[in-house]
Amino acid sequence: MAKAHAKLSELDPVWKQITEEAKDTIAQEPLMGGLVHSSILHHKTIESALAYRISLKLASSEMPEQILREICDWALAADPNISLASRADIVAVNDRDPACDRFILPMLFFKGFQAVQAHRVAHWLWHNERKDMARFFQMRCSEVFGIDIHPAARMGKGIMIDHAHSIVIGETAVVGDNVSMLHSVTLGGTGKEEEDRHPKIGNGVLIGAGAKVLGNIKVGHCSRIAAGSVVLSEVPPCKTVAGVPAKIVGEAGCDQPSVAMDQLLGVR
Repeated sequence: MAKAHAKLSELDPVWKQITEEAKDTIAQEPLMGGLVHSSILHHKTIESALAYRISLKLASSEMPEQILREICDWALAADPNISLASRADIVAVNDRDPACDRFILPMLFFKGFQAVQAHRVAHWLWHNERKDMARFFQMRCSEVFGIDIHPAARMGKGIMIDHAHSIVIGETAVVGDNVSMLHSVTLGGTGKEEEDRHPKIGNGVLIGAGAKVLGNIKVGHCSRIAAGSVVLSEVPPCKTVAGVPAKIVGEAGCDQPSVAMDQLLGVR
């Protein structure tokens, strides 16, 4: 993995695209120059830029930016998978969000992307016996972005959270690769149980706005959860569920619902 990471540093198409877009942004809007230079062009790698953006956003009078920057640098250097997943997230957002027409936008403006990257650092802290600092990251993400992801929750790569307001993901939740979810989604528990108590979301799943998935249940690969649904039981792969409580209403409609982002349940 270290050798692969070194090669990626030499040939990094995602970072190259971001830096080219940064130059174009300044040419089109010179007043953005300070923001774009400090966030993108002053950095040689995407890892450095991510550490800067996360620390800048989460800093407070209780925890200065410099300390958070050092923590983010440590995490990103120790686990190359963090920035590899971040690249996949940028590509996913650009591919699936019609409001995103450039790679640079998630880095600068999209709180869903930024909160997930901060969570990735918090997750690293949690598993390296720095749980209180991980909780600080969680708290600040909730305060700054309105997104509450427990540091122990496991997030795959290629995650797209559109709008991203009021997202809650519990401690033992697992979110697979290439998952898309919209605002006000909850992956929560059903009571005061202390063991494995949160949902396990498979790869390629699409979760509609306001959906609640509760309890230690599996949501199968490439399934769809309709907006506003309350899911209390297992969802088989490649199915669509809707309602309160949610029931199977049909097939998923395509091989990759999270990429197609079709939420009309077959209605045209």
